[in-house]
Amino acid sequence: MLETRVCVIGAGPSGIAALKNLLDLNIAVQCYDLNDQVGGNWIFSEKTSHSSVFETTHIISSKLLSQYEDYTWDDHYKNTGTIVSNYPSHQELKDYFQAYAAHFGLLPQIQFKTKVLSCELVNENWKVEIEQSGVFQTEIFTHLVVCNGHHWNPRYPSYSGMEEYSGKLIHSHDYKNAAPFKGKSILVIGGGNSACDVAVETSRVARRVDISWRRGYRILPKMFFGIPSDMVMSRFVKFKLPLWIRAKLADMTVRIITGPNKNYGLPEPEISVVGSHPTINDELLYRINHGKIKPRLDIKSFEKDKVVFKDNTTEQYDYVIACTGYIITHPFFEKSLIDFSEGKVPLYLKMLHGDIKNLYFIGLFQPLGCIWPGSELQSKIMAREIAGLWKRPANIKEKIKDEIQNPHYKQIDTPRHSITVDFHKFRQELLKHLPRNFRNKSGINERSNAN
Repeated sequence: MLETRVCVIGAGPSGIAALKNLLDLNIAVQCYDLNDQVGGNWIFSEKTSHSSVFETTHIISSKLLSQYEDYTWDDHYKNTGTIVSNYPSHQELKDYFQAYAAHFGLLPQIQFKTKVLSCELVNENWKVEIEQSGVFQTEIFTHLVVCNGHHWNPRYPSYSGMEEYSGKLIHSHDYKNAAPFKGKSILVIGGGNSACDVAVETSRVARRVDISWRRGYRILPKMFFGIPSDMVMSRFVKFKLPLWIRAKLADMTVRIITGPNKNYGLPEPEISVVGSHPTINDELLYRINHGKIKPRLDIKSFEKDKVVFKDNTTEQYDYVIACTGYIITHPFFEKSLIDFSEGKVPLYLKMLHGDIKNLYFIGLFQPLGCIWPGSELQSKIMAREIAGLWKRPANIKEKIKDEIQNPHYKQIDTPRHSITVDFHKFRQELLKHLPRNFRNKSGINERSNAN
């Protein structure tokens, strides 16, 4: 019988949390990552890569709700002397993740520049094929932990005539900075965070920027009354208000601060502020008011050299930038085994498969907030189960069905919203499966001394 040996795919924010918590329990582990350093999606590159961040990207959740329990921003300051902004940039976040990896001694367990080609169940173990600089290798593991992210495989929109369109159409995944769009006419498709950021950034240099929404979105400011908006919403949680009341209060607060969308020429949302992933942007409405961005209706179709909108107006653009989300993709699995590219994702606690007991997904959820605090707690549960300190429920398939039928929020039915959770409620659900002393801040030196 093979001794316990765990494979972790990915060394982004979720992968390093998984790796750290496995090492905390002295579990043999090997991590593979396609990049040349820790950071995953937060490693900015001017070339198209795994990362979807661009030059000016800042996180949309505030730093106090975007930290690990085992390595807080205060810990980061004590170790590095670094003070970060309320809404850290991609560089600040990459530095944070790399400091986390260094503090907990994770780097020796990570093989960088490594592509995982396939993962196959053989005699209840995982046969993992990897490729490093043209050299192929196969390894056997008892457990597999998947942390490859879900913001890297672009999902393009589907409109009539797109196949014949001769203009330049790119996805926001390929957008890195505004410089190439200087003096150009731009159409941005979408109303999410990437779309609004791209519209704002290009409007500083472009000749013209239009933005087309398929439906109405509620635009939240980053600050309410001088306080990060998610911290204000968190105060509603302290009063133990039901989700529906919190949603009503959030709607009312945003409407008081920004007013109705019609004042900006934008369609009104037909759902509450939590009915879709929140769009947080301080500049979009400002740039619209100053004539730098023009709202357009939804697209009706594309013609050879123009875009037709639903009011039958047409326009020619130098670039169309589709900010239309990503496809959940696990290219190393046969689709007959795992395929979450469409529909609901049937995982208990957004991490445990109903049939395959030695397979874990960490970070495969989209919180109304930040991902890695939840990924860290998932990692602790995963590591504890592998170490024999926790057992999954016997009726796990019923639990999965219940989670799918009773999501935290009833959101619009799109692929993007198939994995949504409420940040605070999900955290509480995960904490129920952990002991009170779940935190472990011991760095590599303390761990080595303990062993």
